[in-house]
This record gives sequence, structure tokens and C-alpha cells, in this order.
Amino acid sequence: MIRLSANLGFLWKELPLVDAVRRAKAAGFDAVEFHMPYAVPVETMKAVLAETALPVAGLNTSHGNVAAGENGMAAIPGREAEARAAIDEALVYAAAIGAGYIQVTGGKVADDQRTAARKTFLGALEHAARGAKPLGITIVIEPLNRRDVPGAFLNHTDQASSIIAELGLANVKILFDAYHAQISEGDLTRRLETLMPTIGHIQIAAVPSRAEPDEGEIAYDRLLKSVDAMGYDGFIGAEYRARGKVEEGLSWMEAVRAAG
Repeated sequence: MIRLSANLGFLWKELPLVDAVRRAKAAGFDAVEFHMPYAVPVETMKAVLAETALPVAGLNTSHGNVAAGENGMAAIPGREAEARAAIDEALVYAAAIGAGYIQVTGGKVADDQRTAARKTFLGALEHAARGAKPLGITIVIEPLNRRDVPGAFLNHTDQASSIIAELGLANVKILFDAYHAQISEGDLTRRLETLMPTIGHIQIAAVPSRAEPDEGEIAYDRLLKSVDAMGYDGFIGAEYRARGKVEEGLSWMEAVRAAG
């Protein structure tokens, strides 16, 4: 069964986050997921989640100085203390609201830093996995395409698989964003088949527009039918930029659910 999660880092961004949760409920989503919800007090967030009865698929660690173009810190040599503080912040918040995953964001590095960055990232993930294990939370890492995110340290699913294999920790998995994977790699169905044992979450958006998943290169009705047949039982995160008002572009949900 296909279950859809509204990514509120992209959808209803014009609204206060608690109101966006309510809109997701009204729109028929099965869950919500956040980028960085930390400005909302935990008790306020718990109240709106109880009101809407929506589970939380997951959230991200802090991206750092977003205004300066940062997109995470966990793989950046010299930022270890900040990265671990961001992980600890995410663990506390995620546990309080019942989030299923925490995405540890690696950040951008220069090519000549990549060897050191891998070692730094591995250390951050070990820290995150140790803290997440007793909480029943999955740590996920997301490969990003380098067209949209130049300099992204983690940029290919093979790289993510290698890191996970080296860690050897059962609660560290891949966040498979079909938008990024299509741009960087393609061959999504076979890639998902190969990676499925290590996939902790899936996200979708149209390629190349990153709009509603009802246009462009990926036939999500067919792809998600295959994902469902593979036994994936997590949420599918809708992480796209709406072409207009979010509510005016939700017809894709019915088509995707019908495929499952």
C-alpha cells in the first residue's frame, strides 16, 4: 500500500509550520516530514500532531548557515563539534515527536577534501546511529545531484552504499530521492531493486522541473507500483515545488495510490 508523506520543507512554505501540518491533513496525506522544525517548540508541535493524528516520517539535521548556501555540516572537516550538536538536537526533537528517521546532512566540500570528508562523515554517522538506536530511529543519508547542489559531498547511491557497508550499522540507511537519482544516475527501477534492503525512505518530484510528480521523465504511477511490489512499507515523501497553490495540484495523489 502506498502511503504519502507531505514534505513541509517544500509544501505550504508560506504558512507557519503548524498550519502547514493542518493543510497536509486536510489534503489527505498520511504523514508529514520536516526539514528543520526546530524553531517550533516541541510541545506546540506535539499538540498539532495530536490534533491531526498525523505521524512524522522524519526530519533533517540543521543545514547550518542556509543564507550562506550551506547544506549540512556532517562531512565538513573542522565542523565536527557543530555537526554533532546538530545531530543531538535532531535526536531530542525527533524522539519527542515520534519521527521515524533523521537525515544527517553532509554538506558541500571541495574535491581535494573528499577523502577527509568521508572520514568526518563516518564519524558523524556513528555518533548519530549510537544515539538513535535506543530511540528506535533510523538514520538516513541522501545522495544529492551536483547540478542542483554543486559540491555536494554525498552525490551517488553507490557512494552511499559504500559508506553504509563500511559502517556496518543496521540503523543507517539510504534516503532515495528519485528526483536526485534520476538526474545523477537514472535506471531507477533496477537501482531500487538493488538498494531496497538498505533504503530507509523514498522521496519523489518531477524531473527536471521538481514540480508535482505528474509530469516529466518519471512515470511515478508505474515506478511506485514496482516499489510497492518490492515490499517497501515506508512512506513516500512528496518533496516538490508546487506549480501554483498546493491544493490545486494534488490530483497526482489519486493516480499514485491507484497504482498501489
